[in-house]
Amino acid sequence: MDTEPLLDMLQAIETLRPAAALRASFVAYPLVNALHILSLGILVTVVALMDLRVLGRFSRFGARPFVAALRPLAVGAFAGTVATGLALFSIRASEYAFNPAFQLKLALIVLAGLNLALFLRAGHGHGEARRDGFSGAERFSAAASLILWPGVLVAGRFIGFV
Repeated sequence: MDTEPLLDMLQAIETLRPAAALRASFVAYPLVNALHILSLGILVTVVALMDLRVLGRFSRFGARPFVAALRPLAVGAFAGTVATGLALFSIRASEYAFNPAFQLKLALIVLAGLNLALFLRAGHGHGEARRDGFSGAERFSAAASLILWPGVLVAGRFIGFV
């Protein structure tokens, strides 16, 4: 497979004005990096709280209202993570794209997205007995999420070391 067109595109991303400015700034890069870590930390924490509620923890809170109340925070944290992640990617796109830890991180994000789709679809199912307001498929999805999102975080931390 010829990777030259892909490499050309990735190098073009690195030359974009925002990427060059971020790379050159003594202050902006560490701030964007810190915001990325903060956003991902919030995301993983909020998703874990929702998953644990689906799995029966925090039972003094209504199950679906608890998850619904936290969902906007998770979406906002995910948006912040994506925005800062794209900015960080842009400064070394040609390096990161071929980094095994980065590729694993992206694969885990895709799996987490598919898992979310499974969760949402299972929530619309009919006829299955539900414990604590959630189906078995939703509980399975929550358990998988408790593995996938921390995996994203760990894979991301390895990017600079492989």
